[in-house]
Amino acid sequence: MMKDFLRKKMPWPALYLYRKLNALPYDFPRIITFIALKPETRISLRQKLFLILRFYKISYFINCPHREGEMLEVVHKIFSIPHEKNGVIVEAGSFKGGSTSKISLAAEIAGRKFLVFDSFEGIPDHQEAHGKNIFGGDAYFPEGSYCGSLEEVKKNVEKYGCIKNCEFIKGFFDQTMPGFKTPVIVGYIDVDLASSTKTCLVYLYPALVKGGALFSQDGHLPWIIELLSSENFWQSELGINIPKMHGLGKEKLVSIE
Repeated sequence: MMKDFLRKKMPWPALYLYRKLNALPYDFPRIITFIALKPETRISLRQKLFLILRFYKISYFINCPHREGEMLEVVHKIFSIPHEKNGVIVEAGSFKGGSTSKISLAAEIAGRKFLVFDSFEGIPDHQEAHGKNIFGGDAYFPEGSYCGSLEEVKKNVEKYGCIKNCEFIKGFFDQTMPGFKTPVIVGYIDVDLASSTKTCLVYLYPALVKGGALFSQDGHLPWIIELLSSENFWQSELGINIPKMHGLGKEKLVSIE
């Protein structure tokens, strides 16, 4: 209660610094790992440092409900895929365009097309019962929450990211993803609902190239954990056994190989 009170009363620069210092034990090892990365895709030390610093800048100016270490894990994977392997980068759920801006910069360096799926109208109407996340925090997602308009997202990406390699696909996932067949090297899913996550997995997972990965930013939500760990879901919807995952039930970011 005291922490919540202080966060509401703190001026933004102080709150930003508090959040980044609080996240440092998680972020720092991933920063070091990213700097030490020797990927197939060419990226210089200067470009790595540029991305890290730009990520922190973007989080200062755009509301980003993720940690920098989580985004570095995603772009680490992007640069780990051989350049000659065909495939695009996909994001499902862009909110205000913070993660979109960050990934767009990595896509530019990697020479990859970046597809952004979102309704740009916030969380859709749903009947899911939500409550607490695994860390004890409130997790409620009413209709229309986490909304960033297409114009707002584009404006933020133009200012802080690299919009020239982006394609924005407006609409709810069950309307825009059916028929999607483009090879995907990395997908980043931040959609909060089990129903939306299910739709994204059904259409994006089969499109993954060998060695690629999907990332869910919702690994701290019990209803997402239940979905991802459901053998029935993977068997009935995708005809496969539960794939290899990292972070499920432990972290917000889950990688699905």
